[in-house]
Amino acid sequence: MVAILTLATGAAEAARTFTVVNSCSFTIWYIFTDLHVATNVPDFPTGWEAGPGTTFEFQVPDNWKAGRIWGRRDCDFAGNMYGGPSTCLSGGCNGGYQCDPHTGIGVPPVTLAQWNLDEGGSDWYYISLIDGFNLPMSNTNNVGCPVAECAVDLVRDCPKALEGPYTTNGWPIGCKSACLANLNGNQANSPDCCTGQYSTPKTCPASGVTFRQYFKSSCPSALTYAYDDAALLTCPSYNSAGYTVTFCP
Repeated sequence: MVAILTLATGAAEAARTFTVVNSCSFTIWYIFTDLHVATNVPDFPTGWEAGPGTTFEFQVPDNWKAGRIWGRRDCDFAGNMYGGPSTCLSGGCNGGYQCDPHTGIGVPPVTLAQWNLDEGGSDWYYISLIDGFNLPMSNTNNVGCPVAECAVDLVRDCPKALEGPYTTNGWPIGCKSACLANLNGNQANSPDCCTGQYSTPKTCPASGVTFRQYFKSSCPSALTYAYDDAALLTCPSYNSAGYTVTFCP
């Protein structure tokens, strides 16, 4: 049976419904943050626990910016609700159970969903694998706009050089990007990271980068590097779309 919990919001401008579904066979600790890049922010907890088969719904402002959702794995908050990123093996953040919205980017590798609502008349959204992968994820909507997803478990066939972190039993639960794994030895000047001399759309290579094709061939609609513009999806803002993020779709 699916348990539904609605998170209360006090934001007067709330106009969109977001739904997060855990279709995985294990518990996930969700994170929801926006880094406070604008004043139009939702008013609800930035982290919560979601058992298998649970569904959470909440409201966000119609013009919400830099909204992010990701899942944390293998967390232990017993006696340490306000611990740092190390409270979770995968995706942990500053603030512990509830992520600090100012510095709350999850520790990679992490599969990330992000939105900018009503930006120039469009909602902009994507699934990002720039920092690697930790959970299959889809981002659908209720108005027929394109679906962003990485529904494949990339950990299963992850190249050895990209595996990690590992459980106490030695099983990998993440697949790092080539940049995160620092395969070329210089993250500050790397085609893997689109940094240094490779930091522009013209100089950051779209192909030929170590292992990038592994991510792109498995999840063609996901963002795999900083200038992967084809993965930036849009939906007309006048649709007032509601969005559903499903883990392990």
